[in-house]
This record gives sequence, C-alpha cells and structure tokens, in this order.
Amino acid sequence: MTTDVKDTTQAAPEYIEEKEKPPIATRWARRLAIVSILLAVGLPMISLLVWSFAFRWNYPDLLPSEWSMRAWSYVVDDSSRVLEGLWNSTQAAVLVTILAIIVGLPAARALGQHDFRAKSTVEWILMMPIIVPPLVATMGIHQIFIRMNLTDSLFGVALVHLIPSIPYFILVMASVFANYGTALEETARTLGANRWHVFRYVTFPAISSGLLVASMFTFLISWSQYVTTLLIGGGSFITLPLVLFPFLSGANHSVAAAISLVFVAPAILVLIMTSRQLSRESSVMGGFGKI
Repeated sequence: MTTDVKDTTQAAPEYIEEKEKPPIATRWARRLAIVSILLAVGLPMISLLVWSFAFRWNYPDLLPSEWSMRAWSYVVDDSSRVLEGLWNSTQAAVLVTILAIIVGLPAARALGQHDFRAKSTVEWILMMPIIVPPLVATMGIHQIFIRMNLTDSLFGVALVHLIPSIPYFILVMASVFANYGTALEETARTLGANRWHVFRYVTFPAISSGLLVASMFTFLISWSQYVTTLLIGGGSFITLPLVLFPFLSGANHSVAAAISLVFVAPAILVLIMTSRQLSRESSVMGGFGKI
C-alpha cells in the first residue's frame, strides 16, 4: 500500500521591486533641460554651418543670397595652416592628458583618501592656477622655459597647458577616490596580487568612469588654450586657436565660421564619446552627470 506524500515545499513567490518613477514634474523638467541644452548647442552650430557656405548674406535675409565653397577650400589648403593647427592641437591635448594622469592620479588619491597635516594648504595651492590669470603665470615661467629650451616645442606647450588643466583633473579624481573603498584591493593583495595587478584588475575598473570624465576636462582645457600657446609656442608652434582668433576679429565671416566648426568638432566628439560614462550609475561616480 502506497501513500502519496504531498510536496509541501513550494517555491516562494518572487517579488520584483519596481523602481519608482520620478514625479511628472521632474520628468518634464528633465526633458525641458535636455531640449534647452540641445537648442543652446544646436542653434549656434546651425548658424555657423550656414555661414561657412555663405558667400553673400545681407540683413534681413533669412538665408544667404549666394552660396560658395570658398571657405572650406581655404580650410583644406596648406597655406591656411588649419590642418597643421588641428594636428598640433590634438598632439598637445593628448600629451597633456597623459601627463595629467601620471601626475594627477597619485595626488588625487592622497587628497581623496587620506587626511594629513597641511592638507587644506595643499588644496589651496592646487587651486592657484585657477585663481591666477594664465597670462601672469605664463609670463612668470617664460624665462625659465627659454633657458631650458622648452619654448617653441610640443613638450613645452604641453607643460604650460598642464598648469591650468591639472587642478580640474585632481578635483574630479579626488572626489572619485573619496567615494572609493579599498577593501577589494586589500583582498586582492592577500590573495597574492602585486601592485600592478591590483591596479589593472581592481582599481582601474572602479575608477574608469571618473578617470574618463577627468581626462575629458583636461583634453578640452588644453584644446582651447590661446595665450599660453602664443607665449610658449613663440608663434612657430601653431595650434587651432592661433589660426582661428585672427579671423574672429576680421570681416571674413565664412572662413571664421568654417574654422570654428573644425575647432569645436573634436570637443563635441569627445563629449559624445564620454556621454555614456557621464550618465552611468557608479558607486564611485555617484551617478555624476545623469540626466
């Protein structure tokens, strides 16, 4: 005689916690902010694009009465030095970003994770390049760079660009390290990992979002430098701002618009490439920049 034994073990019902939707007012405010940003960025770009193809555009015409490729023909011509300036600006900005990572990461970690005597003094000194006008700082080191043969060179220009860039890099990364816990690093060390493996497989993945944001700021600050490049570069190291600025005060609006589009394109490209990281939720970044 067999008896049926009921299986009393039943799977407990799973409850999926739904994320609370933000209030309607918050969603509309977010959408309004996005639309405002797109208009603030897009409308000037459209105006520059039209100007770059305009040959004759008189008030109050809504569109140019005559169109021309003259401005873009000048931009791609070797005599304009636009392509040379684009290449030099890219080299300088990339080199400054690399130097900022090498110099700034240890300093940012020390400021973000450790308390030490005179910490506030160190932070105040780091802010000096932001407070002091770039012209004053550059004039002060110009003679030193001349004696060290650093003027009129890529490395000299990168070093002077590093002065206004490094405070922003350290500020961003210090806030990242302030939210970063070292428990995983300590666990990795107890399991036999050396310092390089700890940084490669533990630290770097955790701080990569913040590092990308800090590098973006550093790249863009170096990209837009004019006075420092003019003084240290001596007019022989030509970057894109040096090519653009004379046209901004001239009467050739179409050429100025075309060069302006070339100047702003890498900045927009860098922002688009890093936008996913800016909006990514992270325990280190704290959802920095999420829209």
